Amino acid sequence: MRIYDIIEKKRNNKKLSKEEISFFVNGYVNKEIPDYQMAALLMAIYFNGMDDNELAYLTNEMANSGDSVDLTRIKGITVDKHSTGGVGDKTTLVICPIIASLGCNVAKMSGRGLGHTGGTIDKLESIPGFKVELDEDDFFKQVNDINIAIISQTGNITPADKKMYALRDTTATVESIPLIASSIMSKKIAAGAKCILLDVKTGSGAFMKTISDSKLLASKMVNIGNKLGRNTMAIITNMDVPLGNNIGNSLEVIEAIDTLKGKGPKDFRELCIELATNMLVLASNDNYSICKKKVIDALDSGKALDKFRQLIKAQGGNVDIINDYSLFGKTQYSFEVRAKESGYIKSMNTANIGKVSGMVGAGRATKEDSICYQAGIIVNKKTGDHVKTGDLLATIYTNKKEVIDEATTLYLDSIKLSKVKVKPKKLILGKIK
Repeated sequence: MRIYDIIEKKRNNKKLSKEEISFFVNGYVNKEIPDYQMAALLMAIYFNGMDDNELAYLTNEMANSGDSVDLTRIKGITVDKHSTGGVGDKTTLVICPIIASLGCNVAKMSGRGLGHTGGTIDKLESIPGFKVELDEDDFFKQVNDINIAIISQTGNITPADKKMYALRDTTATVESIPLIASSIMSKKIAAGAKCILLDVKTGSGAFMKTISDSKLLASKMVNIGNKLGRNTMAIITNMDVPLGNNIGNSLEVIEAIDTLKGKGPKDFRELCIELATNMLVLASNDNYSICKKKVIDALDSGKALDKFRQLIKAQGGNVDIINDYSLFGKTQYSFEVRAKESGYIKSMNTANIGKVSGMVGAGRATKEDSICYQAGIIVNKKTGDHVKTGDLLATIYTNKKEVIDEATTLYLDSIKLSKVKVKPKKLILGKIK
């Protein structure tokens, strides 16, 4: 078998066999196939795509290229979720405690943030003392004891994906739906959970800008999961507006805790209930309405908050932060962004608002960058709201005095006003299973 022949075959829009896909994935990981030939193959895939069988083969080979997590030591069903990334997306901090409080097992490995999307691990690390690294025995014991553990990804999960993504990033092949789907699902398959819920974002603050692309990506990922023996579902959700009001690591933890206390923003609570309900549907096989009632009860009764407290304590964090937000610390500077004119907010460039949060210290441009856990934005007005000249649009928190003027200008440029009232888009845009 030769990589040349595989490149030629895919260039001519023919289907690759399981053996051919195994050959090029393992050959690339083992440095037997050079970058220039893999780049040619990725470009052929970019233009000609892959069918569902090819994608399942590719994802499975990528998942098996490094460490896989065997969750059979955990008693009962395991369920995981993945978001394709957005601004203010802290749903893991709410829905995972909800699900764990209902007896399902959440053995979750998460990542740090890069670019304008925040990482769950960064958010948890903003809790004083919280440990995001556990050895294997402690990880399994914690899930068996309290039904939940959230840790950082191990170093050798899906090395094929890491190598291929780095090459895609330099060869203009990142924006390939088959390659995005296999990249995401290879990590989920390697993480071991039997049930997987996907939150696929669409809009200005998401990687997928259109609903049609989001639905296509979601259907590809669901097909991959189901073909590889995982009970998989996707929810399409709106990211034309930041989720909730708080953007930034400790600010998002605070908003998650408020939501667990029954005081969170309406849109964030709505999405958490929807995602948790469908996670429970996957894990329990109960119908939607029964699962939704259980989820709302867990949220409103305080059971989910108690589970979050157990998670923090089990991983060494200071549980006093649940009632004393001052323990998170604060930035040196805060400044207000106020409306320059009156009108209805017609749209928000959510990606640019995410860039503002990165600019003030809440995000990273590269993996090596450090972040400020307390930096970020509290949004006061969102799409559909009426504002008058001088009204508070947002408050920005930072230790970087030198970026205040630029951050204010970019935030204001992200808000478009209209004299006519604008109806906000729905938050939940579809479901694929």
